[in-house]
Parts: sequence; structure tokens; C-alpha cells
Amino acid sequence: MNPSHQAYWRTNLRYLLILLIVWFFASFVCGIFLAEQLDTIRIGGFPLGFWFAQQGAIYVFVVLIFIYTYLMNKLDKKYEVDEE
Repeated sequence: MNPSHQAYWRTNLRYLLILLIVWFFASFVCGIFLAEQLDTIRIGGFPLGFWFAQQGAIYVFVVLIFIYTYLMNKLDKKYEVDEE
């Protein structure tokens, strides 16, 4: 593997790691570990901890998919491996 490919995959893995950490924080930390503290805040009539556990983590995951797509398109163009 040449250095360009290594840099591409290193950057790709860094993006994945950061996005997975964000998803872990939104789903497990906010939805499970901090649920009691977040339940003191209400959103749409429901406790925030419950909201994160039931809907928030899903919304965050969908947003992360779009962010990953954007970042990968940019990365592909930078390393000239895009499909255009």
C-alpha cells in the first residue's frame, strides 16, 4: 500500500472513530448513564433522558450518516478516488 492509500484509510478510520464516539455518547451516555439527570429537563412534554433513549439517539445516528457521507465525499475528492 502506498503512502497515499495509508493516509486515506487513516483519515477514514479517524472519521469513523470520532462519529462512533459521538453516537456512543448520544445513545449510551445520554440515554442510559445520564438519563436521571437529563430527566429534569423536558422536551415536548417528555423527560430528556427518555427522549434520548427513544428518539434522540436515532436522530443523532441519521445526522451522523449524512456527516459521514459529506466527509467521505470530500476525502475521496482530496485523494482523487471519487466516482465523478
